[in-house]
Amino acid sequence: MTDVNGRIVVVTGAASGIGRLLAGELGDRGARLVLWDLTEDRLAPVLAELERRTGRPATGYACDVADRAIVAEVAARVRSEVGDPEVVVNNAGIVSGARLLDLPDEKIESTFRVNTLALFWVTKAFLPAMIDRGSGHVVTVASAAGLVGVAKQTDYSASKHAAVGFDESLRAELRGVAPGIVTTVVCPYYVDTGMFAGVKTRVPVLLPILSQEDVARRIARAIDRDRRQLILPPMVRLVPAMRLLPVRAFDWVMDLFGVNASMEDFVGRAAPVSRDSTRVG
Repeated sequence: MTDVNGRIVVVTGAASGIGRLLAGELGDRGARLVLWDLTEDRLAPVLAELERRTGRPATGYACDVADRAIVAEVAARVRSEVGDPEVVVNNAGIVSGARLLDLPDEKIESTFRVNTLALFWVTKAFLPAMIDRGSGHVVTVASAAGLVGVAKQTDYSASKHAAVGFDESLRAELRGVAPGIVTTVVCPYYVDTGMFAGVKTRVPVLLPILSQEDVARRIARAIDRDRRQLILPPMVRLVPAMRLLPVRAFDWVMDLFGVNASMEDFVGRAAPVSRDSTRVG
């Protein structure tokens, strides 16, 4: 079990969406919160809200997790000013929502810098102290899109497949050098934070658009219980078994459930905001 009470917890992409709500859930559990997002302005209302909610101050840092040098600099400040985190939640993420040939090269590179490479920079910054201590928890908020490719998500889905592989490989490594460190990968279907505004689900009973409040609660509970994997909703858990089907049959099943038509009316957020972690499948 991971008891966050009194422990330092870093959450990236914490100014909105799941990151903001998860910070509240962890704050209710007594965590000493260290929140990262692109700007201090966006973090300010979150920090104020948390202090009102918990009666304790949280700490915020402006950090572009896509920039390796900035991550190293901010992580050093966290270690010096707050301490070594016991829990790190890699939550920041972005989505393009366009077909491959409509994606500018810069967008593709940005998707991988935020959704994939940032996992390496943030985790490497804090993992050594966890190994020395022999305990810790690394959470990777990936996506159901990390389990199955989706039309109009070539960059996003590929980056999330990489995130799932990152968690699995890290888990295997840590078993040998620091078995007391837990890793958790989170793979939800579409979440209603607005990051995927316009997406549709053909079978809402089996593949509902998830509530961001519910997803945040479930992530906090997964951390509490040291769950290695959180896949939402349960239907998504069948994807690995479906891969036993021939490719054409697998594609037919995905089309039957409307997965590859889900992005047809995608519009995304109306205005640029901080990088949060709404994930899709």
